[in-house]
Amino acid sequence: MLRRSAGPGSRVPRCGPEITSPDGVEAQTCVLIQGQDTWARTYYRNATGRPLDAYLTLMGPGERNVRTHCAPAGGGEPETCETPRERSRGTAAEYSAVAEFAERGGRAALLLRSGSNSPTATGG
Repeated sequence: MLRRSAGPGSRVPRCGPEITSPDGVEAQTCVLIQGQDTWARTYYRNATGRPLDAYLTLMGPGERNVRTHCAPAGGGEPETCETPRERSRGTAAEYSAVAEFAERGGRAALLLRSGSNSPTATGG
């Protein structure tokens, strides 16, 4: 299991399933709320043996989006990536997050998409 404790005082209102691509990328993406702050976190493991490009996006009410670039090394160890925290602007149900992992390069193939509210596993 990739997910770790969210920390003292944190709650995890929405996490999608832990999914794995045929290429060897595993991820689980969550929206976290602590006090007045909301942010996204993805727990991942890159077992492809090569560095990848990844982006984590937090989507909130009023079309508010926060996007962070993640740099998954090819070492196969569990890692995390987070968006900056922002002041909550609505309810937990109004937030979602998605992480996308792709090969490096201009026309990189999408290897995995992991969402905080994905009903089923999907991969590239």
